[in-house]
Amino acid sequence: MGVPMSASDALLVVIRHAPHSSNVLREGLDAALVAAAFGKPVHLLFMGQGVMALLKEQGSGAPGQKATLPTIDMLEMYDIDKLMVPEETLQAMHISPDQLVEGITLVASEDLPSLFQQHAQILNF
Repeated sequence: MGVPMSASDALLVVIRHAPHSSNVLREGLDAALVAAAFGKPVHLLFMGQGVMALLKEQGSGAPGQKATLPTIDMLEMYDIDKLMVPEETLQAMHISPDQLVEGITLVASEDLPSLFQQHAQILNF
């Protein structure tokens, strides 16, 4: 499945941190929501430990940490419907696509360089 070529005006937010390791994942989601609230098209790419945020079954984090799943579920209300995961990340973490929330687009590893090139603005979290 290819990546749309019209992605250039969209903000690409790359999430690399697990939900409960720090607040970095939440900050990435917040940045995506703020950009979308101002009418900016936003695409999310979950890599490495960031994929953990997309698991349907999530354990709770440390006391005082909010679960990220409600935020993931809210993304669609902000017209953020492009959630991507590299296939090799799932393979490396022994996660099957059906363990993830609905609406995930799997990206082949050979498509990642062009995905990054198609986005003029990229935020890493």
